[in-house]
Amino acid sequence: MADSGAQVLVLGGVGFIGRNLVHYIVSNGLAKKVRVVDKILPVMGYLNKEHQESFSKVEFRHGNLMNSDSVDSAFQTEDGSFDFVINCAAETKHGLEDIVYEEGVTLLSTTCAQVAAKHGVKRYIELSSGQMASTNKKPMKESDDCDPWTKIAKHKLRVEEKLTTIPNLDYICVRPAIVYGKGDRTGLTPRLVIGAVYKFLGEKMKLLWGKDLKMNTVHVDDLCRAIWHLLSHGKTGEVYNIVDKGDTTQGLISELVSQIFGIKYDFVGNTLMNLVKPEDFSEVIEEINDKHMSPWGQACQKEGIVNTPLNPYMDQELLLNKNTYLDGLKIEATGFVFEKPKVNFALLKEVLDDFISMGIFPSSFSR
Repeated sequence: MADSGAQVLVLGGVGFIGRNLVHYIVSNGLAKKVRVVDKILPVMGYLNKEHQESFSKVEFRHGNLMNSDSVDSAFQTEDGSFDFVINCAAETKHGLEDIVYEEGVTLLSTTCAQVAAKHGVKRYIELSSGQMASTNKKPMKESDDCDPWTKIAKHKLRVEEKLTTIPNLDYICVRPAIVYGKGDRTGLTPRLVIGAVYKFLGEKMKLLWGKDLKMNTVHVDDLCRAIWHLLSHGKTGEVYNIVDKGDTTQGLISELVSQIFGIKYDFVGNTLMNLVKPEDFSEVIEEINDKHMSPWGQACQKEGIVNTPLNPYMDQELLLNKNTYLDGLKIEATGFVFEKPKVNFALLKEVLDDFISMGIFPSSFSR
């Protein structure tokens, strides 16, 4: 189905996953035309040099996809309808009010999908969430019952349900694990920033819960390859988990971060954490974030970094004792093979070095 003569529309293409997807399509010559629509201008998006180069070769349109007129405009083209539409647009900040996600996730995605159906696109890919259950007993399959544990995931599930009701829509939903890679700000990067903070403080890094907490991952390059693969090899109306082969845990991530920054680390542990009353948990998280934010600001100021989109703040939702534990066999059964099957030192260090080269992460933390 997918070929180099295709016309592709990437909604929310300036975001982390979107920019990497655009780069993948452009650098591999996979499409005749690529249009990107986003409310954030590329010049304001902290794109690295390779992403800037790719964006110079696509058509960019500025638009807020929560506005129905902007959605209609996004799909309008003089040389036929778009063959493929990939929706990477959504509110990605955690800890906001439900109304924000109702508008920025559910309504936005539903409207985009309805317009895609009206224009007869060959295939529509919806980026969903891998946070659909928190069990650590066995990896979650796409067919398992969902019990989403973040507000974003709850609204992503609503989107999945709504897509089933839209007539004449050839769609696929992908549920990625924790995504990392160049441009990541909310996946593993906050832990890199926290590691830098503890190096700056000269202290041992302390983490909540234990080393066995499941934090399954997928490199953004593999996610982009998987999305493109599903345009031709996925089954319409299906959901696919996108998760690497590493069965990543908090222990592994912490070990890699400690190696990158040359620091020691430890875990508070489940036993002690379970003694914290639910009503006191938010106060504990607030104290942790306060401890991290000031030193980070000092480290940036020391090197003259005035503006950076990076910070060590982590929302309470992401610090709960919840597992991201996914079964990825379904997409592998279609013939997809991961090129980066496990997160490692080099891949995580590459993220850090990219930020340093952009001048948004203190260079003193590079080893």
